[in-house]
Amino acid sequence: AGDGSGPVGAAAEDGGLPAPERVLFPPTFSVSEIKNKQRRHFMFLRWKQQQRKEKLAAKKKRRKEREALGDKAPPKAVPKTIENQRVYDETTVDPNDEEVAFDEATDEFAPYFNRQTVPKILITTSDRPRGRTVRFCEQLSTVIPNSHVYYRRGLALKRIIPQCIARDFTDLIVINEDRKIPNGLVLSHLPDGPTAHFRMSSVRLRKEIKRTGKEPTEHVPEVILNNFTTRLGHSVGRMFASLFPHDPQFIGRQVATFHNQRDYIFFRFHRYIFKSEKKVGIQELGPRFTLKLRSLQKGTFDSKFGEYEWIHKRREMDMSRRKFHL
Repeated sequence: AGDGSGPVGAAAEDGGLPAPERVLFPPTFSVSEIKNKQRRHFMFLRWKQQQRKEKLAAKKKRRKEREALGDKAPPKAVPKTIENQRVYDETTVDPNDEEVAFDEATDEFAPYFNRQTVPKILITTSDRPRGRTVRFCEQLSTVIPNSHVYYRRGLALKRIIPQCIARDFTDLIVINEDRKIPNGLVLSHLPDGPTAHFRMSSVRLRKEIKRTGKEPTEHVPEVILNNFTTRLGHSVGRMFASLFPHDPQFIGRQVATFHNQRDYIFFRFHRYIFKSEKKVGIQELGPRFTLKLRSLQKGTFDSKFGEYEWIHKRREMDMSRRKFHL
């Protein structure tokens, strides 16, 4: 190393300056060219790490530039997402539309919103449910006030619905399962419908959620409905709202949220905690699940002769990723 060759000699010839840092990946680098599978995986992780560092450095640089410019800084660019690039839907509801207001004042949910009826919910299951579905129904009954769980054995829904109407139930929820996992939810508004059929996924019970709070109390929760913007979305949102009593008990600090994003409805149940006068924390109480609307049927449940308002047809409706229906 004393003959001036190597990195030490090169640094000495440059007047004591350190040798320039070697570029980790050349501009034409392609991980797919590496034949060894383990080496290819390792280099891919290294490449992803370098990409994250470069992205973070660019973000810090932009932030410093904005702080230096102060009020003269240009407005932040709005990132393009699937949501804000959404294809316009002609059924999007205008809050000031008189026709929409008239329809909502005369639809099947009007007695609930006019405080003429009090929600009373029956939660049942498919025939002979397994343990996970049973526990999910029990936890769902603690979320929805004035709800009752009934496990049916071979009794058809067409026979259950008249009994529910006779006992003043306002809604019927049916939890279906496949291979011991809840995979479907049928929500029927009584006595005149409509009936919605959802595919259910990502079900998590309370013990499966990290850092859950204590068991929920019997207080009536607040209800939040997000992004139900079309006529169909309004109908589905009003169905969910009619499951809960009109006047929440704010002292319980419990919130049930139905958040629609890209036609997937995410349900979360939280308790909020006041840490100070300005800061609020939240605890997830569970359960959580995700719903995807399959169909909306007029009237109560009728699988053979029912008239459908809307049916999800994948090959026709899912041609564009930016087209949403709720």
